[in-house]
Amino acid sequence: MRIENEQKLDYSNVLIRPKRSTAGSRKEVDLTRSYRFKHHITFPNDRYHYSDIPIIASNMDGVGTFEMGDTLSKLGLMTCLVKTYSVKELANYFDNRMDAFDLRRENVIYSMGISEADQDKFKQVYEQADRAIKYVCIDVANGYSQRFLDFCKQFRNLYPDLVLMAGNVVTGEMTEELILNGTDIVKVGIGPGSVCTTRIQTGVGYPQLSAVIECADAAHGLEGHIIADGGCTTSGDVAKAFAGGADYVMLGGMFAGHDEGGGDIDAINNTVQFYGMSSEKANEKHFGGLNDYRAAEGKVVNINYKGKVANTVQEILGGIRSACTYTGAIKLKQLSKCTTFIRCADTHNRVYE
Repeated sequence: MRIENEQKLDYSNVLIRPKRSTAGSRKEVDLTRSYRFKHHITFPNDRYHYSDIPIIASNMDGVGTFEMGDTLSKLGLMTCLVKTYSVKELANYFDNRMDAFDLRRENVIYSMGISEADQDKFKQVYEQADRAIKYVCIDVANGYSQRFLDFCKQFRNLYPDLVLMAGNVVTGEMTEELILNGTDIVKVGIGPGSVCTTRIQTGVGYPQLSAVIECADAAHGLEGHIIADGGCTTSGDVAKAFAGGADYVMLGGMFAGHDEGGGDIDAINNTVQFYGMSSEKANEKHFGGLNDYRAAEGKVVNINYKGKVANTVQEILGGIRSACTYTGAIKLKQLSKCTTFIRCADTHNRVYE
């Protein structure tokens, strides 16, 4: 047993210090990022593999839907689909990636686990969709198992033409391991989500801002990238994640409760049910209940119905643009270089878990 004495920080433990800025207006701020990926095959005419606004809707029920993917694609954002769509549904969706509305379904991410059934399902979808998938997220709760690392390495060897995301981890060492074994983008976060109870059930976790800062440093040293996954409840948190070095930010609760999520609206209370994908409800819905060796690591909450997701996107992007103007960053890519964090009392007035 050992104890690390260095204090680690969450988004709520800091504020961004303002400084002199030459930005005249928020509309001058460029929120697009352009990336090349370490392991993805590059063609001579490709300058970048990705160029858009690097915010991703999470692969959770009520968030990672086809409808969300289509809407956010039009707005320049990304969506990670839930794992529970059928082979036929997924193949039809990706094969029709360019329809009458010119929807950019290359901004939609296929999500999967690491079982043989998951790998077989992906193979069927990929072939039936005429290899139209560009991004794949290998998503497990515990990214520290050797089985997970071996699977990522094997998957990269099988599909060298895909951009591979994988996680979740929270330390620089495992971020480096994943990148060295074929992962392009590492998903960072254990326990910070609003409907995740992993920290309570297991005692395992890592304050999210510190995890982002440390994993980004490790990834960027190897020409890799990271996704800050979980813990954002406001546009200010999203700005802090980018300021901490995140290349992408993944949002669950902030994108829940919208029309595009497909949840049932409680007309009396004007709320929508939202739950973690390791909750008892999610396991009952998709897997027939919890196995006898597991405990639920998620909870169910009712959130306010929010209408169209485009309104929330505008609010989030507006907040990030404003943060950039406060720090002198004309482009989102400059925000981390322009940021000084100030440690302070909990800015959300909530108990840190």
